[in-house]
Amino acid sequence: MNMTGRQRQHGVALVEALVGMLIFAFGVLGLVGLQASMTRAQTTAKIRADAAYLTNDLFALVQTDHITRLPLYSDASCAGYVRCADWKRKVEATLPSAEIVLVGDAGTGTVNVTLTWIQGDQDRNRYNSSMVWQQ
Repeated sequence: MNMTGRQRQHGVALVEALVGMLIFAFGVLGLVGLQASMTRAQTTAKIRADAAYLTNDLFALVQTDHITRLPLYSDASCAGYVRCADWKRKVEATLPSAEIVLVGDAGTGTVNVTLTWIQGDQDRNRYNSSMVWQQ
């Protein structure tokens, strides 16, 4: 029962190939996880940019309106004022599970906007902005 060195090494190449495939599989799983994380971050950034754009869109509407109509850009009056209601519908169509808080004050000439939304299984995201009406 004296085995030569060559006979004792049968199957070593197969074990090495299996170990190599295992390492490769872990690498692929890591890349898939990284891709998912990058996609989630990109989507979050896009939605946040949309919130900033929509807020600036509202501020442009306010700037082209008369200062006496500033209180119409508040939660209580927005639904009855076409310009504000159209903007609000656009926000609700763009941001997932959007909630909008508007406060327009003609006395101080300010409009405060808070947009919140939920993306996937994350907590509620928030975007706040204010403007002072200038003639």
